[in-house]
Amino acid sequence: MRVFGIDCGTEITGFGVVDSDESGPLSRIVCRAAGAIRLPKSMSLPERLAQVHQTLCAELDRWQPEVVAIEEVFYSVNAKSALKLGQVRGVALLAAAQRNLPVAEYAPLSIKSSVVGYGLAKKEQVQFMVARLLDLPELPEPPDVADALAIAICHLHTAQTLALQGGRR
Repeated sequence: MRVFGIDCGTEITGFGVVDSDESGPLSRIVCRAAGAIRLPKSMSLPERLAQVHQTLCAELDRWQPEVVAIEEVFYSVNAKSALKLGQVRGVALLAAAQRNLPVAEYAPLSIKSSVVGYGLAKKEQVQFMVARLLDLPELPEPPDVADALAIAICHLHTAQTLALQGGRR
């Protein structure tokens, strides 16, 4: 299964592509791609949203995932920031919908629990475990890329668990 993970942000949106490899005696997760869409503050919000959409569409077309995994909406103290983040998230969802890709959404606590084993883990812990699980030579940078890969890993773990239980996601 190929999963495209997206970590939405108003300054940096991270993405990562992971595959589950069942070919050997032990299943493993392989990183196929990872990147960051940097959104300069000098750009207007519509320009930023267009850049996110164009880049995600190009990457989705390039990697042909079976599913897109994205972080659920979380509540923020700053309503204006939450609204902007929601708009970036909407553009990501649109890119997936335009390609008829199913979207799986996960809460931040679930993602961190799945990857680190602790729902309140710090960004550095997520980066370390993502590098470890994917056998990467160095920590994924910026942290948004590690978060996107963590979201994709979370989906693979969840799908494997549901498959073992006889269900699907």
